[in-house]
Amino acid sequence: MSMIGRCPGCGEWGTMEEEITAQRSLSGAAVPVKSAVPISGLEAEEQERVSSGIEELDRVLGGGWVMGGVTLLGGEPGVGKSTLLLQVCAEMAKRGSRVLYISGEESSGQLALRGRRLGLMTQGLDLLCESDLQSSLAAAEEHKYGFVVIDSVQAFRADSESGWAGSPSQVKAVALMAAETAKRCGIPMVLVGHITKQGQIAGPKLLEHMVDTVLLFSGEQNSPNRLLRAEKNRYGSTEELGIFEMSERGLAAVSDPSRLYWNGTDLGSSGVAVAAVLEGSRVLAAEIQALACATPFPYPKRTARGIDVSRLQLLLAVLERRCGISSRSNDIYLNVAGGLSLKDPAADLGICASLASAATDIELPSDVCFIGEVGLAGEVRPAGRTAMRVKEAARLGFKRVVISRRTPKESYPIEVLRISALKEILDLFLRR
Repeated sequence: MSMIGRCPGCGEWGTMEEEITAQRSLSGAAVPVKSAVPISGLEAEEQERVSSGIEELDRVLGGGWVMGGVTLLGGEPGVGKSTLLLQVCAEMAKRGSRVLYISGEESSGQLALRGRRLGLMTQGLDLLCESDLQSSLAAAEEHKYGFVVIDSVQAFRADSESGWAGSPSQVKAVALMAAETAKRCGIPMVLVGHITKQGQIAGPKLLEHMVDTVLLFSGEQNSPNRLLRAEKNRYGSTEELGIFEMSERGLAAVSDPSRLYWNGTDLGSSGVAVAAVLEGSRVLAAEIQALACATPFPYPKRTARGIDVSRLQLLLAVLERRCGISSRSNDIYLNVAGGLSLKDPAADLGICASLASAATDIELPSDVCFIGEVGLAGEVRPAGRTAMRVKEAARLGFKRVVISRRTPKESYPIEVLRISALKEILDLFLRR
């Protein structure tokens, strides 16, 4: 058998694995026939859940940890993955669960020091700093722990596979070992995963397929805000967003997220608009800031932070073609305050209002909120859950809200301005 160290396909070293193909039986023996079961005859069992003790995390998970479920938590170094899980372990221990935190990267002294600093020294939370995962999982099974954390999946090594810890074969074997124990014993288990430079969870993509839930913990390097999203969830929605704030006492849930992304101040500047966007079941007031500057270069710059650049270019084209607002001689900069990333199409109207205000250098009224999707024909389309968005805008102190004329008529707590086309924004707010 020839030996090869470098993959001829991707060019990486140490990724080649031997695969033994199964031999086909030539004896002609009869193959047993399996019987399929009709789905209508099966009973759907509700998954048993246990609360994490942190409301924001339960929101993202869909109600809490599922018994026997395996969750993969990824995030940048220093974002607070271990801090979040240590707080979860302490909260669950306070509620009577026996919790085991297995660390392959930190010593028990380091974890104890962090726990003392955060005030997490509680009974029922056990630490096991050991690189032998097989014996650690055996201890978790023998002592009947109710919740287990493995930090991290790239730090452990399985004896059944060759290679060093963190290699693709080792990551797969470690995850499989943990998943088998979780399913067999009915223990909710969390695996911590490293992140690559591209923002993806390190290791083979198979790792994300093997687990039940994939959570990504993110945040700006110089900001205390942290965002938790579910990239995959077999037991719940992937639309929810958990928002935390890092402090000296650890991570704390943000009670009013809209105030986090909109400060409510009136700067009297052009290019500022507020859109009511939906993140899962939660409405947020997103402050959108645009700046238009004359450029000396033949190719103007388009810079966006918080939305995709291609989406910015599309909306600029709609403004020029349908509203007569040209930006060909201007550099355009767009920013969503607070580090929020906008995926909701209902933010289009707020983005266009901000861009039009910046291009005309006319400020928008500070008491107006924008809700609507913008099409290529310049039409304003209705947004989903408009009533919920308008109610949140009223709670935050807005006096008026701009929505699509095709939105079903309801009783709203504030004044509603209905428009059919984007150019009506100019007549309402941007004519001197």
